[in-house]
Amino acid sequence: MKKTKIEKIETILWDKWLILKIHCEDGTVGIGEGGVHGWQRPTETMIRTMEPYLLGKDPSLIEHHFQWLYRSSHFMGSVVQGALSAIDIALWDIKGKRLNVPVYELLSGKTRDKVRCYMHVVGESVDDLVKDAKAKVSDGFTAIRFSPYKSDFYKHKSFSGWAEESVNRVAAVRESIGNDIDICIEIHRQMSPAESISLGKRLEPFFPFFYEDPMLPDSPAIMSEIQTQCNIPIATGERFTSIYEFQQLLEAKATSYIRPDLCLASGISGCKKISAMAEAHHIKVIPHNPLSPISTAACVQLDASIPNFALQEYTGESDPPKKDLIEKPIKLESGYLIVPEASGLGITLSEDALKIPENPKILDTPIGFDGSVQDR
Repeated sequence: MKKTKIEKIETILWDKWLILKIHCEDGTVGIGEGGVHGWQRPTETMIRTMEPYLLGKDPSLIEHHFQWLYRSSHFMGSVVQGALSAIDIALWDIKGKRLNVPVYELLSGKTRDKVRCYMHVVGESVDDLVKDAKAKVSDGFTAIRFSPYKSDFYKHKSFSGWAEESVNRVAAVRESIGNDIDICIEIHRQMSPAESISLGKRLEPFFPFFYEDPMLPDSPAIMSEIQTQCNIPIATGERFTSIYEFQQLLEAKATSYIRPDLCLASGISGCKKISAMAEAHHIKVIPHNPLSPISTAACVQLDASIPNFALQEYTGESDPPKKDLIEKPIKLESGYLIVPEASGLGITLSEDALKIPENPKILDTPIGFDGSVQDR
């Protein structure tokens, strides 16, 4: 294959997301997406800081470029890693396109033909939650995820009331859809370890597939205590940005499933490494994916290539603006995404859709009934 060089870096602030296009001299264009959901501008600034290094470079040296950029600063974090992730994904897309193969072929080939997804379910009232759960099951999904309490949870003045509401909502959903559908419970880091343990024990009879982010991800040691005391598999890791954070989580035996975000945790390269680390601990992977169809496409390439894949987060891409971004969306069939056979990430951007303006994040951190700041 004739060599080429990186000619241009293009960033697009699209709705709530940051899209990256890396142009090569031979006309190949790689597509990536930067994480840090809702914080597009700082990530874009970091990509622009890295741009002078990338221009004129051979795009095939993916690991070399990552290591150079990763080691270029004394300070790390989500903005740096979001930029590196977008670059990494775009470079893999370029390599796949230039070799005319899907990215998964370059990651040791397919381990599966389709990717099982879980779908988000919402509803403030129990009736609305049940209605949405039944609708998602009717659409073919065999796994759903929801919060066990209403969005104004922080107004509760007692833990017993909060917990009772949570148990009642989970019980109603389980009764409505039966035991053949997996339910996944999302805590969103909004409980203390003691509260999470107490609630988790009360939710055990409903057999959740996972219990997500039962506390802030600050301490793998304390997370391990929750995992030990609750007979429900914990899933966590969406805020982590490096292989080193995941290694600490795995060593502490603090989770049953890891949740790397490909647009935050060092892209396809980093998440392939993280998945291998998890495999050595007999832990399965549930990639985090609250972003655009580009993120979904990158996730599917990883999911297809690893043996320890469990579930894929999927937020639906049949409504605007998401449905307009990709010319030919990845096929969704009975709750499974069919692994595409096209080269690179397997998707093509719709240039007309890229004209959608930015939709900046609005800070809305909740305040509790006592005036204290709650976690979002």
